[in-house]
Order: sequence, then structure tokens, then C-alpha cells
Amino acid sequence: MALSTEQLLRTSDTLEKALSEIALLPSHMRSHEQDIFFDLYRNAAIKSFELSLETAGKLLRKALKAFNASTRVVDSLVFNDVLRHAGKHSLLDESAVTRWITYRTNRNSTAHDYGVVFANETLALLPNYLKDLRELAAKIQGVFDAADAS
Repeated sequence: MALSTEQLLRTSDTLEKALSEIALLPSHMRSHEQDIFFDLYRNAAIKSFELSLETAGKLLRKALKAFNASTRVVDSLVFNDVLRHAGKHSLLDESAVTRWITYRTNRNSTAHDYGVVFANETLALLPNYLKDLRELAAKIQGVFDAADAS
């Protein structure tokens, strides 16, 4: 079975939809934390962020195995080292590695901080994250396609 970024792209579509629904809310609903629709779309966006970040990490590990002689080495890497190795193999540029580490740090915090202020801070990261996510998905898919061709 060929490796694919299809599920990762699906989570990016879900994230995009949640963000677009927030943008469509009237401004008084977007600024009022008690609005149920704002909460619904914000929570969907944050959950899509969490899921896509974990999926991206798993797919990056699979892609990195194409560059390494030892899959055990790749399997033993912590997430931030996976990102750094992705940079070494041109799956991410240096500034993207830094951004992805920021996303990961934020994701680790979302697991422990359920406050409204923190949720809104996370929400502010998501438009740039969505762009980075789609760029990374394309690069990972390129690695998978090249491995299938060989």
C-alpha cells in the first residue's frame, strides 16, 4: 500500500473550514467568548490543529526513513528532532523548523491549558499553520511518490 498524505490534507480541510466559519461570524459574535458558535468553531479548529500536528509528525517519521539507513534511529527521535531532521533533508527550511517547533510547543500547552485566552492565542497561530501544513504535506507526498517510483 502506497503511503499518502490524504488524511493529513483532510484535517487541513477541516481546519480551514472551521477558520472560515469563524471569519463569517458577525464581529460581535467573534469577540464574545460566550457565543456557542464561536466556541464550536474555535474548538473544532484547535482539535483539527492537534490532530493534524500529530499526523504530520507520524508522516514525517515515515518520510525520514527514506533518507536514513536505520529506521530505529528515526523511531527514537523526539518530535522536535524529527522537525530538525526534516530541515536537514529539505522537507522544511530553517524558518519553517522554528515555526513548527512553536506549533508543537503550543500544542503541548493546549493539552494542559483550557483557558479562553490560551485558546484564542492558539487560534491566532492557525492561519499560518494551515499554510505550513499544506506545504509540508506536499513535500512529504513527494518523498512517498519518489519511494514508490523506485
